[in-house]
Amino acid sequence: MYRLIDGKAIADQVKAEIAEEVKQMVAAGKKRPHLAVIIVGHDGGSETYVAHKVKSCEQVGFTSTRLAFEDTITEEELLAEIDKLNADPDVDGFIVQLPLPKHISEQKVIEAIDYRKDVDGFHPINVGRMSIGLPCYVSATPAGIMELLKRYEIPTAGKRCVVIGRSNIVGKPVASLMMQKACPGDATVTVCHSRTKDLKEICLQADIIIAALGRPEFLTADMVKPGAVIVDVGTTRVPDATKKSGFRLCGDVKFDEVAPLCSFITPVPGGVGPMTIVSLLKNTLLAAKGEIY
Repeated sequence: MYRLIDGKAIADQVKAEIAEEVKQMVAAGKKRPHLAVIIVGHDGGSETYVAHKVKSCEQVGFTSTRLAFEDTITEEELLAEIDKLNADPDVDGFIVQLPLPKHISEQKVIEAIDYRKDVDGFHPINVGRMSIGLPCYVSATPAGIMELLKRYEIPTAGKRCVVIGRSNIVGKPVASLMMQKACPGDATVTVCHSRTKDLKEICLQADIIIAALGRPEFLTADMVKPGAVIVDVGTTRVPDATKKSGFRLCGDVKFDEVAPLCSFITPVPGGVGPMTIVSLLKNTLLAAKGEIY
């Protein structure tokens, strides 16, 4: 019988720990951690994410600032706003919500953020530091996955781990973290992607599969060996007339078919998703304490 990895329960646990630490910081006369979020335009998904982030800041006692700009803002104007936040001593960390309008270079924006305030962990300096095991801000989704493996005490040392997907935001960093000398970590990692041959055979060798390719129900029962641990990072909106919103969130794993084979599996929603915001809060707390430099 499989065990469900409950991301929401773990996220609530971590939030309670952060809130307690913030209470102690404030009691000791230190300032509250301060997270700022820049959002450009009116993308529905982005607005929802930002609202969740602001609400989570309140729950743990952080100060939060939401800076909203119309999608007519020029790249130059946005970079000037980033400079202001870089220079503001009260702001410990900030993020620019992606995606951005087409006329603005996301890479330029990411590189303009002071890496010591880059709590999203996207700056090349943080990515580089992570890949060689130095203290850094690890991007939120990979950090959330590692936290789930750790809290459920899922053994990773010497295990075969297959990561499906090679994005800069999830696939590459989580593969790097899984192979580092750490716990969780010490796994033998294979990264698969759209050009991989014999994908099914590779997956059947895996003790742990991290599916992060953004294709609904891609991973099926015939690709999973009994007892495997499955981490589903996919969140694709698929039409569903039975839902009030008209859609439901669907993972990269065909859950009903795959779950009976597993030892552990994350659901969608309620698995990796809730951990992403918590990881951002953890990074902001690190920034406030000045532990990444």
